Amino acid sequence: MSPTAARLLVILSLISAAAAAAADRPPVYEVLRYYGFPAGLLPEGVTSYELDAATGKFSVYMNSSCSFSISGYDLKYKSTITGTITKNKISNLNGIQVKILFFWINIIEVTNTGNELEFSVGIASANFPVDNFYERPRCGCGFDCVNSGKRSGGGAGLVGRVLPLLQYN
Repeated sequence: MSPTAARLLVILSLISAAAAAAADRPPVYEVLRYYGFPAGLLPEGVTSYELDAATGKFSVYMNSSCSFSISGYDLKYKSTITGTITKNKISNLNGIQVKILFFWINIIEVTNTGNELEFSVGIASANFPVDNFYERPRCGCGFDCVNSGKRSGGGAGLVGRVLPLLQYN
């Protein structure tokens, strides 16, 4: 076998091994449930993720950034979302923003306090029922995806529930 063919075989083996390892992992939405969070914290369309189970550090990837409006508020997910996840707490969160008035503000922490989720933007936080986040929003239309054949109306999601009740720390 030529050196070029041998290198190609090694590269194909590595790609195949990486694909098999990724296929053995549960979807990111199941990982959220394992750590005590509903799947609706992330929109549909996550393409892959990395998780260091020892430290809880994670990265979630989508093909592109994602934004949508819910109840008159705007939410933006970057194509890469990072943070640290432990049982019932996501900290050091980076890549999710909510628009408050004219400013985009980072959501930096999410905590499950039992039947509620607490969202923190640093100087302010808000609590909302966990069951508001069981359904995953869709990029571009959130929960109001009438033209796509998905659920229409309803569903308050993250933004529509967070902004009206922010409590300053």
